[in-house]
Amino acid sequence: MSSPWYVYLLRCADNSLYAGITTDPKRRLSEHNTSNKLAAKYTRVRRPVALVYLEQLTTRSDASSREYQLKRLTKQAKERLVKNFDPNGLPRL
Repeated sequence: MSSPWYVYLLRCADNSLYAGITTDPKRRLSEHNTSNKLAAKYTRVRRPVALVYLEQLTTRSDASSREYQLKRLTKQAKERLVKNFDPNGLPRL
């Protein structure tokens, strides 16, 4: 069985939200905060970043589709997702 994929939102230092996908949210968060090679160009200049939303999906395709949906949401809609996010329903990172 393949490992799950995750779609996530990060809160950047400038209060913007960044969406991405990964198979390892803990590692990816660390990369966004510390690596100039592996971090997204967007987050490199907006550090520190914090994980504020996470969804678990089955396939990379599902995660990519959901990421696309999140990126198309308004900032207000993304903020509602973050506000209503309950981390207790997901595996501990």
